[in-house]
Amino acid sequence: MALLNFRKDAGRVAAPIDPRVQDFLQDYSIEVMPRTAAKVEDFRALLPERTRVYIAHIDGTPIEEMVGTAARLAADGYQVMPHFPARIIRDRAMLEDWIARYQGEAGVTQALLLAGGVSEPHGDFDSSMQLMETGLFDKAGFTRLHVAGHPEGNRDIDPNGGMANVEAALRWKQNFAERSDAQMAIATQFAFDAGSIIDWADGVKAAGVDLPIHIGIAGPAKLQTLIKFAIACGVGPSLKVLQKRAMDVTKLLLPYEPTEVISALAAHKAANPDFNIAQVHFFPLGGIRTNAEWAIENGGTSAVPAARA
Repeated sequence: MALLNFRKDAGRVAAPIDPRVQDFLQDYSIEVMPRTAAKVEDFRALLPERTRVYIAHIDGTPIEEMVGTAARLAADGYQVMPHFPARIIRDRAMLEDWIARYQGEAGVTQALLLAGGVSEPHGDFDSSMQLMETGLFDKAGFTRLHVAGHPEGNRDIDPNGGMANVEAALRWKQNFAERSDAQMAIATQFAFDAGSIIDWADGVKAAGVDLPIHIGIAGPAKLQTLIKFAIACGVGPSLKVLQKRAMDVTKLLLPYEPTEVISALAAHKAANPDFNIAQVHFFPLGGIRTNAEWAIENGGTSAVPAARA
């Protein structure tokens, strides 16, 4: 039976929502930065209640801005997951201070642990594994820890290409999950080619890593913006998807939307229920509002603004 749920555009009824896509988009997460979050007047008008919101920590962002953003989002009822980039954390004392601030001012008990986007460490830490080994997150009672995944590899981790070091790190994190009380998942860099994503996810599972995957998806944005971010973030093989689109003059001036990649992944998930991609994680490269509205229009649960006190 067709799902009686329709997208509306300027008062007209559009195509019905694909129920497979609707299922795939449930419980999606989204990433913000303090400067982009500051531009959103009311998150509750855009994001479903209890949405997990990651806060990206770019080198140079004061911890006060990070914690202030976390406190605002937590007060609005969202699950807050700040980044802890190992290479910009100088030492154990700084890590303890960050954890204490996030907990004391925003009640944070979730974190994304990653190496961070700088080539040279600022201090004692070089990898997310070293952060986990401190035991500080367990001591502080963090209930959920996510780690980074790279469907197309990562030149910082594997300078000569390939996936050897990335895969070894995931196996270490799988072992850590088995000896930790924290719930863990892999949150990935964004990619654009569904076939490559499926092959990578299947390979992760075949290697004995059964952590659920929250697949990174770039939200709607101008094509030029996506190509710029893709190059900067080291997205390789699936960049051809954007390049092919750029060669199509009928699509060149239209904003990119992730409909094709999400539809393909949703169809694969529906046909293979044990597929290890569990959720979608959006990178709102074209803006938080644009991404949130696209998610709602394609089956993500619509947010209802909370009553103000």
